[in-house]
Amino acid sequence: MTVSPSRPYKRLVRTAMVGLMTLALAACGSVGGLYNAIPGDNRPHSKVDRARSMPIQGIDVARYQENVDFPKARAAGIHFVFMKATEGKDYLDPNFRVNWDRARDAGMPRGAYHFMTWCSTAAEQAAWFVRNVPADPSALPPVLDLEWNNHSSCKVKPNKADALEKINVMLTAMERHTGKLPIIYTDMNFHRDILEDVYLPNTFWLRSTAAEPHERYKNRPWTFWQYTQTGVVPGVRGEVDRNVFYGNQEDWLQFLWTGCDPRAVAALRSTGRCAPAK
Repeated sequence: MTVSPSRPYKRLVRTAMVGLMTLALAACGSVGGLYNAIPGDNRPHSKVDRARSMPIQGIDVARYQENVDFPKARAAGIHFVFMKATEGKDYLDPNFRVNWDRARDAGMPRGAYHFMTWCSTAAEQAAWFVRNVPADPSALPPVLDLEWNNHSSCKVKPNKADALEKINVMLTAMERHTGKLPIIYTDMNFHRDILEDVYLPNTFWLRSTAAEPHERYKNRPWTFWQYTQTGVVPGVRGEVDRNVFYGNQEDWLQFLWTGCDPRAVAALRSTGRCAPAK
């Protein structure tokens, strides 16, 4: 059955296609071509060189990057941005709303992430996310950032069962609010302690800055890979986290169309997910 996507989806995919074509044309006259469009990294690690050669590059930003010039970043080859929105039950990134609007206006696919804390309830955090993050049909799926809160005043570390219960509450609320299956971002420590060997239908975004993800996450399938925190990108002040999408241009357009990893679409559609908006 053919489904007619909504205008926001059509606009998002059309913009992404134009961007890919523009970058391909620009690459014809450059050394190294399209895949070396943004080589910048202040401290590159050779073990993640493969990420730099992959075609669908992105960044994630928060207040530390201040005023991001999204048109300039997009023109340089950045295909997507994830931006911090909320943390815990009462923190809103002061740059979120302006980043959200400016990325949209620049035609850059963007998604919002919530940083989970362990000193407030999942229900409180879900309500805060829903209150502050628009349910925008053209946005990327929301992201739940799962790490231990080592750099905050919250030193609570729930056991695995309690942590998974909180995570499930948050994922369910985020999916209900946005209509899209949330992405899980995590690092090696949290994955080892809580998520390892746990099946979740969600797309995974894995942090690994000194090795490829399969070497650190026991072959956990990944869709996004954060491969450096010392990236340098036109339009972004100072250093920025850089990320890559696993696939090629066709895979990326399918991800934009469905909000799901193309490799999982067939299985997830039986659960009522991954259908383009009507």
